[in-house]
Amino acid sequence: MPDDLFSAMEAPEDVTRPLAVRMRPTVLDDVVGQDQVLGPGSPLRRLANPASKGSLTAPSSIILFGPPGVGKTTLAYIVARQSGRQFEELSAVTSGVKDVRDVLQRAHERLVTQGHETVLFIDEVHRFSKSQQDALLPSVENRDVTFIGATTENPSFSIIKPLLSRSVVVKLESLGPDSLRTLVERAVEDMNGLKGEVKVRDDAIDEIVRMGGGDGRKTLTVLEAAAGAVTGDKVRKKGSRKPIITTDVVSKVMDSVTVRYDKDGDDHYDVISAFIKSMRGSDPDAAVHYLARMIRAGEDPRFIARRIMIAAAEEVGMAAPEVLEVAVAAAQAVAMIGMPEARIILSEATIAVATAPKSNASYLAIDSALADVDKGLIGEVPLHLRNAPTKLMKEWGNHVGYVYAHDAPGAVATQQYMPDELVGREYYHPNDRGYERQVSERLERVRRIVHAGETPRTADSPHE
Repeated sequence: MPDDLFSAMEAPEDVTRPLAVRMRPTVLDDVVGQDQVLGPGSPLRRLANPASKGSLTAPSSIILFGPPGVGKTTLAYIVARQSGRQFEELSAVTSGVKDVRDVLQRAHERLVTQGHETVLFIDEVHRFSKSQQDALLPSVENRDVTFIGATTENPSFSIIKPLLSRSVVVKLESLGPDSLRTLVERAVEDMNGLKGEVKVRDDAIDEIVRMGGGDGRKTLTVLEAAAGAVTGDKVRKKGSRKPIITTDVVSKVMDSVTVRYDKDGDDHYDVISAFIKSMRGSDPDAAVHYLARMIRAGEDPRFIARRIMIAAAEEVGMAAPEVLEVAVAAAQAVAMIGMPEARIILSEATIAVATAPKSNASYLAIDSALADVDKGLIGEVPLHLRNAPTKLMKEWGNHVGYVYAHDAPGAVATQQYMPDELVGREYYHPNDRGYERQVSERLERVRRIVHAGETPRTADSPHE
């Protein structure tokens, strides 16, 4: 029903409602942790201004993008309340096209007959199908409604382009420790919250904030559970000592922190990106941290193992080629053993990659070679390198003049291997780190022998 959220926020005296609901702010100035999107002239400020009604300069559609518990629903409600618009809410999880059309029809009739504008808030709008999102377009375009969508997934990938092009995307951030502490302290004393009936030690607040993990709703849920544990949900008698929430109490009500990590969304890509970049950057501590986050969030350990194998080849390469062996062995062991013991194997492989000398020369080599092939720089295989299993092929000159490398001094023969069009082209450029330093010194000598007498047809190098 459209009035549910209004009643939930405007009847805080109902102590049966969750603390997080009772403590929802009702004006923008009381919102914490989102100063970057609530400054003067911001889309949300402009839309919350009563003067924005009927204005063609105010945004007609806003998409609130951010993690859970940062105030997306609250902001939508406040915008409607402060601006004097009617508030309608749909959940993308339970609503279909018919529900969308019904609410849009109501909004249109309200605008035509009463002159009242409507804020249509759709939670988890990324779950709407293309047809459901398409149904919104005419009303958004005609300003029958002011559309506010909330999503935890990147709108670039989850919202259809026509709707996205008509919307202002407002990116909300996880709440920082200071903002979460403000929420806790406010809830303890506020008459809509715990009414000062309990005390919370500073270190307990720190623990609650840590467990909140940037999520305001979760933070207040932890606080409420801790308050219930020390009060027994009973009203304190006047004059009696206030119950005290300690870190032990907080730990008892929350066995572990639920890591915010959507395996199909941005969290997945952000954390795995940080994991890879930490290994590349030779920071084993950060790499293990992101590994722990993935493990606690239930990420497939085989997926993690695959990423470690790729990093071993791409980031370490020939600087320490044995690291790839460690990564491959780890992947096999993970598949055989499974969790929770596989965490140890993944940690070992992660640290091996992070602490190894680094070289991306192998990665650059194959990409440069592929780029030449894609440009058509292919050429014919030299005759002396071609196979000659038949008499006819030998008559064509296949294999004639080939020098068997093991018959040459040092097993390095002077002969042309590249097609004529690519003579002189070099793809692999080893650096001076780890084992690749030895490779670099040897390769320089080998190339002089192999290419002796060649007449380069392409003198440029793909890396010059």
